[in-house]
Amino acid sequence: MRDDAGPVDQPSRSDGFVRGLSEVIGGPVGEHAVERRDGVRAGGGFWTAARVVLALMCLSLALHWVQKSPCQDGAWQNYRQYTRFCYTDVLALYYAEGLNEGKVPYVDHPVEYPVLTGAFMGALGLPVHALGKDRPEINQGQWFYNLNALVLGAIGVGAVAALLALRKRRPWDAAMFALSPALLVTATVNWDLLAIGLAVFGMLAWARKKPVAAGVLLGLGCAAKLWPLFILGPILVLAFRTKRWRAAMTTVWVGVATVLAVNIPVALAFPDGWKRFFELNNTRPIDWGTIWYVGRYLDTKWSPNSAGPFQWLSDHIPTLNILSYLLFGLACLGIAALAFYAPRRPRLAALAFLVVAAFLIFSKVWSQQYVLWLLPLAVLARPRWGAFLAWQVAEVFYFLAFYGELLGASGKQVFPEGVFVLAATLRLAGVIAMCYFVIRDILRPELDPVRATYADDPDGGDFDGAPDPEPVGRAEPVRV
Repeated sequence: MRDDAGPVDQPSRSDGFVRGLSEVIGGPVGEHAVERRDGVRAGGGFWTAARVVLALMCLSLALHWVQKSPCQDGAWQNYRQYTRFCYTDVLALYYAEGLNEGKVPYVDHPVEYPVLTGAFMGALGLPVHALGKDRPEINQGQWFYNLNALVLGAIGVGAVAALLALRKRRPWDAAMFALSPALLVTATVNWDLLAIGLAVFGMLAWARKKPVAAGVLLGLGCAAKLWPLFILGPILVLAFRTKRWRAAMTTVWVGVATVLAVNIPVALAFPDGWKRFFELNNTRPIDWGTIWYVGRYLDTKWSPNSAGPFQWLSDHIPTLNILSYLLFGLACLGIAALAFYAPRRPRLAALAFLVVAAFLIFSKVWSQQYVLWLLPLAVLARPRWGAFLAWQVAEVFYFLAFYGELLGASGKQVFPEGVFVLAATLRLAGVIAMCYFVIRDILRPELDPVRATYADDPDGGDFDGAPDPEPVGRAEPVRV
C-alpha cells in the first residue's frame, strides 16, 4: 500500500540544514503557500520539482563530461590524466581489453568485470572499432568514451527518474543524487551507472509489487556489478519479520536465476575469459584507500623495523580474503539482528544502505567510483542534507588525494603518503557517520524523515503497510 497522496515535503521546512541555508534567500516556503501535489507552488508552470531535479542531473552530467574532457583524446602524456583529475577506465580499457582490435569480450579476451558489464563494453566498443578501422581520422578511444558517456548518462537520468517515482511526496530528495559532488567527479570513471540504474529500477519494481520484474532487474544488476545482489538480503530479513514470504522468495529466486542465466552460457562456452573476474578478485592484494591500506600504513609507524599484522595480511592474500568476508558476514548478521530487534520494522532502503556500506568498509578494494553504489541508497535511506554533504566533501577530498597518490606512485611526489591516508580515513569516517544516522533512525523511527512524510515504507512493496509484530526480545507487559 503506497502512500503517494498527501502534502509534498518541503526541505526548507523539514530539513534543518536546508532551512538554515534558505535564510539567505528569505527563509523557508511559507506555511500558507498554495502548492500542487508535485511540490511546486500553483502557477509554477513547466518547472515542476521533478523536472527541476532531472534538469539538475543533466547539468551535473554535462559538467562531469567537461571535467573529463582533457583526457578524451587519449593523449595521456606527462601524467595528464592525473594532473587534470580526468582518468577514466572507460577510455583506458578500450585499449587494454582489446576492443580497439575488434576482440570480443570473453571470447577473444578475458575481461575483469562481470558478464553484463563486459557485454556492455563490447556492444558499444565493437561498432566503434568497425567504424574506425577504415577511417584513420577517427579517434576511436574518444568516440568510445563519448558514446559510453552518453549511454551511461541516459541510464543515470533514468535512475533519477526512478528515485522520483519512489518519492513522489519527497521529490527534492532525488536532488541529493543529482547534485552529488561525488557523482560530478566519478560518474564515468567506470561502468557503475549501469548497475545503479538496474538496481534502482529493481527497487522501483519491488515497490510497485512486481516481484518477478524486481528479481530480473536486481539479477541483471548483479551481472553488471556484484552489489545489487545484496539488496536481496534485506528483502529476506524483512520477510522474516513480516512473515510475508511469497513475493520475497519470488524476487530472490528470480534474481538468482537471472544471474545464473546470464553467466552460465558464457562460463560454459568461454571459461577462461569468464573466470578472469573471479581470479582477479581472489588474487588482488590490498588496494588503495581501504581500511586494510590504512592499517598497513600504520604498521610502518608502530613497528617500522618489523612487519605488522596488516602487512602480514597483505603478504597472505587468502587469509585476507577470508577475514574480509568474515567481517562482512558478521556485519550482515548485526544488521539482521538490528532489523529483528528494532522497535519498528526498518525500511528496506535503510537496511540495503547498511549492507552495501558494510561491504565497502571491509572490502580489500574500494575504488574511487564505488561511492556511486551508496548514493541512491543514501537518498532513499536518509534524505538529510547536512551529514550527506559532509560525507560528500570527504569523498571529494579522497578523489583529489587519490590522484596525488597516483602521481607519487609514478615518481612525482605531490605530498606525503600520510595526506592520502588521512583522506582515506575521512572517507571511511564519512560512510560510518552515515551508517550511524541510518541506525539511529531505525532505533528511533520518530526521527526517520521518510516516515515523517509516509505512513510506512514507500519502498517496501509487499511489506509496506504490513502488520508489524513485536520485535524479538521485547517482553509483554505484566498486568496485575
